[in-house]
Amino acid sequence: MTEINYQIHSDTPDKPWIMLIHGLFGSSDNLSALRRQLTDTFQVLSIDLPDHGKSAFTHAFNFSEYAQRITDLIVSLKIKQLDIVGHSLGGKVAMQLAINQHELISHLIVLDIAPVGYSARHTNVFQGLNNVVLSDITSRKQADIALSEYVLDVSTRQFLLKSLYNENDTWKWRFNLELLEKDYAKLSAAIEAVQPYLGKVLFIKGQNSDYLLPVHEKTVLKLFPDSRSKMVNNTGHWLHAEKPELCAKIILAFLFK
Repeated sequence: MTEINYQIHSDTPDKPWIMLIHGLFGSSDNLSALRRQLTDTFQVLSIDLPDHGKSAFTHAFNFSEYAQRITDLIVSLKIKQLDIVGHSLGGKVAMQLAINQHELISHLIVLDIAPVGYSARHTNVFQGLNNVVLSDITSRKQADIALSEYVLDVSTRQFLLKSLYNENDTWKWRFNLELLEKDYAKLSAAIEAVQPYLGKVLFIKGQNSDYLLPVHEKTVLKLFPDSRSKMVNNTGHWLHAEKPELCAKIILAFLFK
């Protein structure tokens, strides 16, 4: 696996750069609907987080280490500055990246996550994933049945199964399940910062989601004093997939007003 797997979506090299970072258990494909709304305006850099997709697996989760690996990619591509959009876990990594690398990030857009610690929300998901005995299954359908014993929501199972693949007659997950479960408390923890990020920041909340709440405002403003927020009505945590055109419209208005 490459250190950070990435794709560049652009029809011309003179457009500004924007990077998209997906959430837990996902891959760059999760933001494809939003990406398609942005390619007329930007060169879009889509990445797989470490321990996800086709990026390299690591031995321990750390926000700053993830951010540094992504920084190394940005530098290697000779990108001087870019905007960044991150969803959920990707939003937390994006926040850490902006805090650590002020000069690289011109604008930060965070989709439905706050820089705070969260209690466990994925216990049933880990139970379901561990219930899929990869050495025993012979089809994706069998994996779905095993998942369904713990993960009742069909759309969540479909999302997880996107990362199941077969290589040389062996079924594998594209995410590093062992590490994500072991270090779940770390990836659920709050963002740490010696100094705030002073650039412009937009937090976009899904109306029906409880990830980004008024109680988080004090912490948000401490770390991101030049931040504002928008809400996408009638959406949940996956607002970018539910209403990609509206999310893109909000992002573009923030970036170019």
